[in-house]
Amino acid sequence: MSSKFPPISSKIPQMLHGADYNPDQWLKYPHILEEDIRLMKLSHSNVMSVGIFGWVALEPEEGVFTFEWMDQLLDRFAANGIYALLATPSGARPAWMSSKYPEVLRVDENGIRNLHGARHNHCFSSPVYREKVQMMNTKLAERYSSHPAVIGWHISNEFGGECHCDLCAEAFRGWLQQRYGTLDALNDAWWTTFWSHTYTDWSQVDTPTRRGERAVHGMNVDWMRFVTDQTVDFCRKEMEPLRAINPELPITTNFMLDFEGLNYWKFADLLDMISWDAYPTWHSLESDSELAAWIGFNHDIFRSLKGGKPFMLMESTPSMTNWQPVSKLKKPGMHLLSSMQAVAHGSDTVQYFQWRKSRGSSEKLHGSVVDHVGHEHTRVFKDVTDVGHALTKLEDVVGTTVKPEVAIIYDWENRWAVKDSQGPRNCGIHYEETARKHYRPFWELGIPVDIIDSECILESYKIVIAPMLYMVRPGVGEAIEKFVENGGTFIATYWTGIVNESDLCFLTGFPGPLRKTLGIWSEEIDSLHDGETNRVVMAEGNALGLSGEYEAHELCDLIHLEGAEALAVYGEDFYAGRPALTVNRLGKGKAYYVASRNKEPFFTDFFKTLVEQEGIRKVLDTELPDGVTAQLRGDGESDYVFISNFTPQEQQVVLDDHSYEDVLNGGQVGAALALAAYDIRILKRKSH
Repeated sequence: MSSKFPPISSKIPQMLHGADYNPDQWLKYPHILEEDIRLMKLSHSNVMSVGIFGWVALEPEEGVFTFEWMDQLLDRFAANGIYALLATPSGARPAWMSSKYPEVLRVDENGIRNLHGARHNHCFSSPVYREKVQMMNTKLAERYSSHPAVIGWHISNEFGGECHCDLCAEAFRGWLQQRYGTLDALNDAWWTTFWSHTYTDWSQVDTPTRRGERAVHGMNVDWMRFVTDQTVDFCRKEMEPLRAINPELPITTNFMLDFEGLNYWKFADLLDMISWDAYPTWHSLESDSELAAWIGFNHDIFRSLKGGKPFMLMESTPSMTNWQPVSKLKKPGMHLLSSMQAVAHGSDTVQYFQWRKSRGSSEKLHGSVVDHVGHEHTRVFKDVTDVGHALTKLEDVVGTTVKPEVAIIYDWENRWAVKDSQGPRNCGIHYEETARKHYRPFWELGIPVDIIDSECILESYKIVIAPMLYMVRPGVGEAIEKFVENGGTFIATYWTGIVNESDLCFLTGFPGPLRKTLGIWSEEIDSLHDGETNRVVMAEGNALGLSGEYEAHELCDLIHLEGAEALAVYGEDFYAGRPALTVNRLGKGKAYYVASRNKEPFFTDFFKTLVEQEGIRKVLDTELPDGVTAQLRGDGESDYVFISNFTPQEQQVVLDDHSYEDVLNGGQVGAALALAAYDIRILKRKSH
């Protein structure tokens, strides 16, 4: 029985292909607007995000609205079979507003109010800004929410940043009062007796800044939670008039690559669709396959936010950026490959910033579909057209998803706390890099992975990995214990179970609520200097069947067994012979503890063994060459297998014994597949 998510819009149940389009920059050049329609159709583009930074073009002075250009644009779209994601322009306010209402501008942590300029320079707490945004969005919704070309709303642009004005400080105090109720509870949670930081009146609490308080870790993590909640509330207020006037139109806002400042899980229930902006530094000193695994990790985050529902690649570049340290061109094949990578991991769109290069200002040299020369006879336009043509063949993939058997916990609040902890390794705790190293072996094996929050439901997974779960919030330890008891396999590492949700250390011994599950007690952790190493020696006849030794660096946890079994021990230093890798059997499941930060090939060997022992299904039952991965989308009847070569060499992939059809090129596929450099093949088979 076929099972799919519905398309983004019933008006166009296809893969969406298009770009950010800024016609307000070209209103004095009407011939360009006409030419754009021809080029959009030529490139198989069917959707444009419009109006993202168009506030001053829509309201050039307070209360004076000029919608005629948008009317003409959307009518022209409708007449030519092109659709629009209509943006709200709150990402950059007009100069007249900053001048008349300076409170809409942010105050930095030095207490100085910003001048007008840039983007995202607005206070989310400002009543004036909220009122102006609501007024603009109401007018947009009244005028366009039933327009035949409009298929959804694009809220603002890349939310982020913080403000330390009096309005935000007061809002922070109100947030804290709602969270803690009393000052006593606040002081207890923040451990303010340290350094005599105890608060005796709510008015004494300020925002954390370098010129004030930054040493209270509970305060710092609460500030990050507040910034997230205040941004979510601003986004919700933006959406209210859009929902009220036409609740049928779906709404999204574009997230960013591995953005630390906002907990995106707090937006998941608010938005109808998840979208994000991907700008990998292809062809850098890092190998393309290493980078591809990290981009795959991020794609998996955004698919996981809505429980496997397809997401949107809202922005990418068809050629290069203009803001990276070195802005490389994409080599032949890479644009199609990187675009299809998003689709392979669950995107139902491929969109770009931007459609046409700006003539001036900061992004005039940023990559685009249409170059300054203004015609289609460019390498980049051909690459974009190739992507558009490929997407026309993937209509059956729309709405399909994947149900991974493996999940990695990559928790925003934990990340904030880990990086704020002041020890054990302030020269680089490397939380993000650690998560990447735990993901990479599954990517290489062609095994889909969900990237989840620590409070997500675990029961659908066979393996759950929690690298450096330093902060264990209420209920998380209990959920993991239940997961293991019911037959799941859990993997934890050093620097796990150290603090609670307020960044207060557990007083019951580390790893806190996970001590029973893991069957160990962590007494100390040794931080190693760069270049200093230890050896991890596998125990003879261990349950993993691994032999020899591995190299540990940076962090070594000194643990005691409390029911767990040692699979490996340290080979050097005063803790030689103490456990370095353990397994604890609890109920029907197992919990592993990796006590040291190990170099490859530890991760590859460890996870490959677990995959075999736990019966985790690979997308292809075959060995994949280095730099080649396989990802899967399906609907219960058909599987769509994306085989991607992120290397500059031709690769050969031997297929398993299923019957495969080539989706893009047509015809049946033989027993082996030849992949050119930076090549992708999309194969169809019957579902397992």
